[in-house]
Amino acid sequence: MPVAARTRGPRPRAARLAGAAMSRFARVDDRLQPLRFDDRFLRELPGDEQAGNRRRQVHRACWSRVEPSPVAAPKLVACSPEMAATLGIPLDVLRSQPFVDVLGGNAVLPGMQPYAACYGGHQFGTWAGQLGDGRAIVLGELVAPDESRWELQLKGAGPTPYSRSADGRAVLRSSIREFLCSEAMHHLGVPTTRALALVTTGEQVMRDMLYDGHPAYEPGAVVCRVAPTFLRFGNYEILASRGDTDTLRTLLDFTLRHWFPELGTPGPETYAAWFREVCLRTATMISHWMRVGFVHGVMNTDNMSVLGLTIDYGPYGWIDDFDPDWTPNTTDAGTRRYRFGQQPQVAAWNLAQLARTLVTAGVDVDALEAGLDAYAEAYGRQQLETMAAKLGLERLRDDDPEDPGSDVALVQELLATLAMVETDMTIFWRALGEVPVSTAPDDDALFEVVRAAYYDAGPPAAARTRMLAWLRRWIARAQSDAVPDELRRARMYAVNPKYVLRNYLAQMAIDDATGGDFTRLHELFDVLRRPYEDQPGRDEYAQKRPEWARNKVGCSMLSCSS
Repeated sequence: MPVAARTRGPRPRAARLAGAAMSRFARVDDRLQPLRFDDRFLRELPGDEQAGNRRRQVHRACWSRVEPSPVAAPKLVACSPEMAATLGIPLDVLRSQPFVDVLGGNAVLPGMQPYAACYGGHQFGTWAGQLGDGRAIVLGELVAPDESRWELQLKGAGPTPYSRSADGRAVLRSSIREFLCSEAMHHLGVPTTRALALVTTGEQVMRDMLYDGHPAYEPGAVVCRVAPTFLRFGNYEILASRGDTDTLRTLLDFTLRHWFPELGTPGPETYAAWFREVCLRTATMISHWMRVGFVHGVMNTDNMSVLGLTIDYGPYGWIDDFDPDWTPNTTDAGTRRYRFGQQPQVAAWNLAQLARTLVTAGVDVDALEAGLDAYAEAYGRQQLETMAAKLGLERLRDDDPEDPGSDVALVQELLATLAMVETDMTIFWRALGEVPVSTAPDDDALFEVVRAAYYDAGPPAAARTRMLAWLRRWIARAQSDAVPDELRRARMYAVNPKYVLRNYLAQMAIDDATGGDFTRLHELFDVLRRPYEDQPGRDEYAQKRPEWARNKVGCSMLSCSS
C-alpha cells in the first residue's frame, strides 16, 4: 500500500506545504509499517448531501465530508509513545515532518476519508439543537496491527458545517490541557479517549479567554485525539429530536454491530440491552472520576461517550482541597450544576435523556427504567469497592448505614471531616497509607503523618480533634482485617495516586510553552505517565496548590474558551 500523502486545498500556500509533504514522505516509506484505514462510518451510515465546510443545518445524516484546513508551519511538540505503539506507528515516523503535516491538517494519507459528525445535546440541562464536530475532524479509522480499530481525530483543524460562528481552531493552552489530561487519565486507569500528538500551527488564533470583551491573539495548536469511536449521546439525540427514526435505527444498528456485537441481533430488545450496557460503563467511568478527584466541568449530553469513555477535555480540574461543591467551569459558577459531588447524579440525568431518545426507536419504557436502576446499583456497588480500596480495607462490610459504627458511617465521617477545613484530597489519601496500623502512635505522631494535606499550617483544634478521632477509628477497623502494613500500603498506593494534573501545574507548563519553552510540558507529561509511583526528585509535582495559584487565571476555574 502506498504511503505518500495526498494533498488538497486550492490555496497556493496550502498546495506548496502539502506538496512538500508528499515529496518528503517518499523518503520514509521503508520505515513506515503499512497503515490501513477504513471508512465504515461513511460507508454504512447516511451522510450529508452537501460537501464542503460551509456552516449549515444537516438533516437525515450522521456525518459531513470535510477537509482539514492547512496551517502555516505544523510542528510536533509532544506525542504519546504508548498510543503510537498501540496504533503501530514507529516514533521516528510519527516525529517525521511528513507525518507531522498530516497531524497538523496539511496532508492526508491514502485511505483517509475526513469527516465531521453530526450531533446535538443538552447543555446545562437545556436542549441546544444541532451542535456537531465544530472544530474536530476525523481523518479515518486506523486498523492497528492487532486488528483493533481507532478513529484519529484532529481537534482544531479548521471549520466544519457545525462550527456555527466559530473558526474551528484551537489555541495552545487548551490543546496542552487536552493532550496532558487524555494521557494522564489513561495512566490513572480511568476510561478515556486518548491523545496521540500535539502540534503547533505557526499561526495565531484570537480568543476572549475570560469572555470579558478583551480578546487577544494566542498561539494555535492541533491535538490528534484517538478513540475506538467518538459516538456520544448527542449523535442519537439529534436524530430523535428531528423525528428521523429511520436514521436513528440505522445508527443504533451500526453501533451494536461494531462495538456491542455480543448483545445480539439489533432490534428494540437489543437496544434496551445496549442502553443497560451504556449505563454500566458510565457508572464505572464516574466511579473512577470520584476516586481520583476529577471534575469534568462540562457534562453536557454531547460530552458523554456511549463507550463510557471520558471525552472532550475542556474546563476540567482536579479538586485540590476536598470540596464536593467545587466546579472548574466559570460558566457553571452560578448554579454549579457540574460540581464534583454532583457528577453521579448528572450522569444519571444524561442517561435519562438517552433513554428518552430510545423510546422513539420503540424501546420499552420499563426496560429503559431498568437500565437506569442498573446504573444506580452499579455506581453504588463500585463506590463501596472503591472506598474500601482507598481505605486499605478488604471490603466495606454490609452493615446498617444508619449505625454510627458501620463502615458506611466511617466513610461518611471521613468525607465530612475532610470538608471541615481545606484539606488536599490527593495528598491526604496518599498519606493515609503511611499511617502505621500495626502499632498505635501517639496523637502528635499520628497527626503528623497527614499534616501535609492541610492548607493551613495548623488546622483549628476542632478539625484536628475530629481527624484524630477518625484516624483512631479507622486504625481499629483496619486492624480487624489483619493485613500487614506493607501489603495494605501497597494496595492503597495502587488506587490513590501521588501525581495528578493539578490546574496550576498545567498552567505553569502552558505559560512556558507559550513562550516557546516546552521543557516543563515534557517533564510533567512524563511524571503523569507513572502517577502511582514515587518518583525521586519530582516531589514538586506532588505539592499542594500554592497560594499564588488560588485565584490565578487557569489555576483554579477556567472558561470554555478554546
